[in-house]
Amino acid sequence: MQAALYAPGGFYARGEPPARHFRTSVHASPGYAAAVLELLREVDAELGRPERIDLVDVGAGRAELLAQVLAAAGPERGLAGRIAPCAVEVAPRPAGLDPRIRWERAPPAAITGLVIASEWLDNIPLDVVELTAAGPAVILVDPATGAERAHGRPGPADLAWIRDWWPLRARGERAEVGRTRCAAWAGVIRRIDRGVAVAADYGHLRAARPGGGTLTGYLEGRAVPAVPDGSRDITAHVALDACAAAGQAAGAGGTVLTTQRAALRELGLDARRPPLALAASDPEGYALALCRASQDAELVDGAGLGGFGWLAQAAGMSLPAPLAKLAGPAS
Repeated sequence: MQAALYAPGGFYARGEPPARHFRTSVHASPGYAAAVLELLREVDAELGRPERIDLVDVGAGRAELLAQVLAAAGPERGLAGRIAPCAVEVAPRPAGLDPRIRWERAPPAAITGLVIASEWLDNIPLDVVELTAAGPAVILVDPATGAERAHGRPGPADLAWIRDWWPLRARGERAEVGRTRCAAWAGVIRRIDRGVAVAADYGHLRAARPGGGTLTGYLEGRAVPAVPDGSRDITAHVALDACAAAGQAAGAGGTVLTTQRAALRELGLDARRPPLALAASDPEGYALALCRASQDAELVDGAGLGGFGWLAQAAGMSLPAPLAKLAGPAS
């Protein structure tokens, strides 16, 4: 999985536009960038409006989110000139990208501000372990054919993670060992001096892990077998509660596990249709507003992007009010 995604010639290392293969929140609607900008304002206020505020997009693709946030901020007094945008991505920097956006392979060492990781953790490579008659076994995949076979026992660290976060009870059940995702998320939290980190991803909680796993591939807009040959995206849903615990161990304080639907609504995105009366007084304005509402509706659709889990954690500060309201069981 590591080689198929990130080695030279791998899926992400080639620098292909991700939008060619799958649709993400930033591609669905500019409302996503507007919500991120609103959250950045909230973080900025909680920090006392520092001279510089970082906005770090981990797994930035072609930096569409950062570009949209900067455009939405415009000449906004008091904020726009202080945003320090940084795209974190393994692919080469796209031609023509706004020169204000830094392009790095790893997050900055010291962050004051907001980190957004949209559909990043699901691409952190992991092992799949199946409970066999002989006990837990690592599943190996032939990168040429996709054929699978059980081979060898997981190491002690993976077995401990499985015991704590994804217990295997019946023969044939599989766990996607999220220890690597936990470590990656903890690494982000450790880089934050004062700020908030948000992971938005398809995920699950310990009480409802999928027994057969979620590993899949995406190629040109279609779900395909997860053959690790470098031709396709390979993804697995994220054990967000395990990542939350890893973030807390790394120094995070306030934590909220919620849904994208709930979070975006608290940040001002409601996807309401414009009043029908507007169609008579301003037909063009009505059509534009209706189009925007349709785009935003995709972001909060509970059966789609709105069903993403949102893990938000604060370090060196309190959670901003819109997210603090959602603290508690996933909403």
